[in-house]
Amino acid sequence: MKKALIVTYYWPPAGGPGVQRWLKFVTYLREFDIEPVVYIPENPGYPLLDKSLVAEIPTGIRILKQPIFEPYRFAEIFSKGDSKTISSGIIAKEQEQSTIQKLMLFVRGNFFIPDARKFWVKPSVKYLKSVLEKEHFDVLITTGPPHSLHLIGLELQKSLGIKWIADFRDPWTEIGYHKKLKLTQSSRQKHVNLESEVLNKADHIITTSHTTKAEFESKTTRPIRVITNGFDNLQKEPITSDHFEISHIGSLLSGRSPEILWKAIAEIVENVSDFRNKLKIRLAGKISSEVKESIEELGLQEYLQIDGYVSHKEALEMQNRASILLLLEIDSEETRGIIPGKIFEYFAAKKPILAIGPENWEAGKMVLDTQSGTYLLFSDKEKVKSWIIDQFYKKEAQGIKKVNSDISQYHRRELTAELADLIKKI
Repeated sequence: MKKALIVTYYWPPAGGPGVQRWLKFVTYLREFDIEPVVYIPENPGYPLLDKSLVAEIPTGIRILKQPIFEPYRFAEIFSKGDSKTISSGIIAKEQEQSTIQKLMLFVRGNFFIPDARKFWVKPSVKYLKSVLEKEHFDVLITTGPPHSLHLIGLELQKSLGIKWIADFRDPWTEIGYHKKLKLTQSSRQKHVNLESEVLNKADHIITTSHTTKAEFESKTTRPIRVITNGFDNLQKEPITSDHFEISHIGSLLSGRSPEILWKAIAEIVENVSDFRNKLKIRLAGKISSEVKESIEELGLQEYLQIDGYVSHKEALEMQNRASILLLLEIDSEETRGIIPGKIFEYFAAKKPILAIGPENWEAGKMVLDTQSGTYLLFSDKEKVKSWIIDQFYKKEAQGIKKVNSDISQYHRRELTAELADLIKKI
């Protein structure tokens, strides 16, 4: 078997979508004659925890650990909530930021380049160099964000000449929140230089979207392959609910919350009594006060249920119960290539998806291509309204029926086969 050393920050008991990708790759790699060894921080400060995922770690997987210093722990002295929010990449609008938030963002952007996990780079290089000098690995894989982990790969490749794959779950300098970090011109250039060095030194690059691939192709001639995120198993038979549940799972900040959606729902409530009597809006994850206020101002508070952060198991149950699943993205050019990890489990739930996002949004096109629902723009209020009414009456007439879509290419085993093929060829 070939051996792969995988460097990742997110690993159970971390919660959220970032942990799922490599947990599932590691689960299936042995089926393709590749033995994974995972290197993680010993004492990470994860912004979200989901202890149920620990049970999903494959038996017998070798896990290497080294301590990490994280400055966010010092920031928690001033504001624990702001520290956790910023560390997870959630940044409020400029006019809504407190003084302490602005200071944290400036320090984060200009003193911790490329990110606040940079202090793990040097000790990790030293430790992994000793490991790699004692035993053979066919490939080193780093996955970001945090993109500082790619610097571990860069240094080990320089020192030892090991084959190196850099996996980008998100873009680096072109990601939406990068402009909110209050970067000086010097700091911005440092990010650009580090990104360029990683992109031009890695033996192979993986992205999760074709949009990010196209962006990187303008910056490097290194080979790039798209391997998306995915789902594990098709979900069980739908849970019967008397309500018409419109559900969203994941962070919902003001920029990602389309006013036209809440206005469309409010207009249906006003005019369709059957809909009014059965509606439930369920939101799971971190929900901004602006989103709550916009829903309440339209008189929809009695239909709103906010679940907060839920475990992965609870998220699957919530999807299985929903009548419509919401997929929402900020309306900007920078977000066109963002493919939320939840889209694949939405596919597996076989429930109709209402995707609202920017023009030419890759995730929205995937919803259309798989015939899993509809994709509309922020200007399409009447179309949103019409589609929701149509789904409501279909449920009333036919009960819950699964969406008939072919999503086999997004199964985690199929995606791992692509990864294994790349590892064997590198």
